Amino acid sequence: MKIILLMTWFILSGCEALNSQPAQYHPTDFPVLNAVGYAPIEKQPAEMRSEQILMAMEASKILAYRELAEQVYGLQLNSQTAIQGHSLNNIATKIKVSGVIKGAKVVKAYPIDGFYVTELELDFKLVRDLYMQSENPVHSSTLVVEPVKNF
Repeated sequence: MKIILLMTWFILSGCEALNSQPAQYHPTDFPVLNAVGYAPIEKQPAEMRSEQILMAMEASKILAYRELAEQVYGLQLNSQTAIQGHSLNNIATKIKVSGVIKGAKVVKAYPIDGFYVTELELDFKLVRDLYMQSENPVHSSTLVVEPVKNF
């Protein structure tokens, strides 16, 4: 009888170990990323100076967001080099970045030396807080960011 009870206890405790959750990771330090976008005012395709400034403002903001996406997700690089004889004939390089940036804020935006500059900041504590408030957050220990595979 003791053997049956002992075996039952081992079986049940083994099942309990299978159902238990892994230790949860709760970070205390979060990185803050910074990015800067530059756009030349004079090169904007508009006739009026005020329109050129507005277009440069938008372009610099987009370029700053692209730099943040590069920092968060990395770049997908596809490069081909052709050599004919002993000479470099052709180099073709494509770079792609893809991702969603939430929680970034504009720190500064200003014109300087013919450029419009936008500085962004991305605090990962805010990113985590926004994510945890979403409708169906995945536990942070199981969150996986997959790279973009098609070019």
